[in-house]
Amino acid sequence: MPDDPPLIQSLRTAVAAAPADVPLRLHLAQLLLEADRSDEAVTEAAVALQHAPGDAQARALMARAMGAPPLSPPAEHPRPRTGFDWKAAEDQVGDAVPPRFAATPVRADGLDDSADADAWDVEDPGTVRLADVGGMQDVKDRMDAAFLAPLRNPELCKLYGKSLRGGLLLYGPPGCGKTFIARAVAGELGAAFLSVSVNDVLDMWIGNSERNMHEVFETARRQAPCVVFLDELDALGAKRSRTAHSGMRNVVNQLLSELDGIDSAANEGVFVLAATNVPWDVDNALRRPGRLDRTILVLPPDGPAREAILRYHLRDRPIENVDLGKLVKITDGLSGADLAHVCEAAAERALLDSVRTGTVRMIGMKDLLAAANETVPSAEPWFASARNVAMFANEGGMYDDLVTYLKKRRKL
Repeated sequence: MPDDPPLIQSLRTAVAAAPADVPLRLHLAQLLLEADRSDEAVTEAAVALQHAPGDAQARALMARAMGAPPLSPPAEHPRPRTGFDWKAAEDQVGDAVPPRFAATPVRADGLDDSADADAWDVEDPGTVRLADVGGMQDVKDRMDAAFLAPLRNPELCKLYGKSLRGGLLLYGPPGCGKTFIARAVAGELGAAFLSVSVNDVLDMWIGNSERNMHEVFETARRQAPCVVFLDELDALGAKRSRTAHSGMRNVVNQLLSELDGIDSAANEGVFVLAATNVPWDVDNALRRPGRLDRTILVLPPDGPAREAILRYHLRDRPIENVDLGKLVKITDGLSGADLAHVCEAAAERALLDSVRTGTVRMIGMKDLLAAANETVPSAEPWFASARNVAMFANEGGMYDDLVTYLKKRRKL
């Protein structure tokens, strides 16, 4: 880290060059502990234990860093990973990866002034790609066919007269990674990422909400190539028949106006993605050709995706004897947010047990199984509502994918 003292920086470099050198890593952990950086000391001690499970010095140092009595010798060789960070675990609950930079207007008057800094924070998705989305191959294949392939081959599109106009709508139950997928698309395109929700746009003063919506797209044009991600589209673009006497009707009109110009020269390099849990509440005009006319259903994670999510949320926690394959099987139907909760609940069980007994222990399979059995799939209420839509409001085959899934899972 840039702010590390020189000695700690040197030790970090040495440890990176010789990761299996336990004494060297423990020396680094000791210095971190003396500098009141207990979380980092726990991480280094846990990695040392991974290389030397029975090392008494490592176990004692880890216990000191965690503010607990020394760890008792293990009955069998554990496989601890790294220290765990409760704040990070709390932040991870939600859609697979929540937006790190919420778009927030900085000008109260809502006026567009290109000489000023952009009024909306634009995120660089960095190296995130669709390959980083665990499992969900069908979603990725459809995303590539419906959206990415044409954008990667503009000359072929021109040859065949294929328009690049229009956007993409992701829908499905909450907590299944729609935001992360949208960010991965931005990474695939090498584009900036601008995430917008109704709270970012709505303003109490007449006319300001519409100006804010316009400024979103003006910012995207200045930052092109840029993916504009409209989160909770059912709030930003609710059916105007239900908003006749509210200011949201004008916001929807403004959004329609911005989308209509998405293929103009001024909008080159601006790509629009949107997400919603309730597409049947979105104004029909938003889904006409040239707007958000392509739709992809994002469902609870499949087996490979669940494995990737569980690995992600367990990677920085001290675990032992975990049968990941068994855990993947019994968590079928859980969303990404549910799986994050399972890992946190298991860590909480181990922590409370360590406090109660006075002996720090690792997170085991028993903790994870108990947490999984206590977790109710959060997507079930969504499927209960979606079932009625699939049965009675599937006009033009709009929800055929949903019907297929419900029949396969015997929910229809």
